[in-house]
Amino acid sequence: MSSRLRLTAISIAALAMFAVSASSWAANPLGLRSLCDDCEYQLGLGETYHFWSTTGAAVVPLTVSWDQNRYELGIFRFAGRQAMPYPGSDFERAMADPYWGVSLSRRWQLVERGPVKAFFGFGLSYKTQSDELNATRVNFASQLGLRVRVPLRHVSSALELTMRHWSNAGIKLPNHGQDFATLTVRFDMS
Repeated sequence: MSSRLRLTAISIAALAMFAVSASSWAANPLGLRSLCDDCEYQLGLGETYHFWSTTGAAVVPLTVSWDQNRYELGIFRFAGRQAMPYPGSDFERAMADPYWGVSLSRRWQLVERGPVKAFFGFGLSYKTQSDELNATRVNFASQLGLRVRVPLRHVSSALELTMRHWSNAGIKLPNHGQDFATLTVRFDMS
């Protein structure tokens, strides 16, 4: 097993254990009433890209949304080195090494049609390192996504596909921006 794949598997396992403990804690912290009755926990996978071409890194998101999906806090592990090809050549340019990121966003619902909701979000993000994608660690975070409720027997769940972009808006160069797509799943045991 390659070290990149092993690191991704370890990251997924650690985030899954955190999600299970976080949802258990939120449901009944220390035997008291929950501090966040409407929090939704989601775990997923994703990939980085730039201008609709992959840059080669997996993304493992763990998100918590609340207030009817109006706010989202996300922890993201970018596993693997990101690279982009030099135009007109077979060579690749290193853009970012593996890192952790956190974002906090306000979300607005754009459309709702039955079980499908489209939304837009905007907020701030923090990266544990600056790189060729973003010269700053603190950036603006934007997202555009679709959420689909999937009713299952005894379980309410949802799938969410989100296109995300972290950028410093050209405040400091380089500023290619971190582009990534995530697919997350939520389960409510109610």
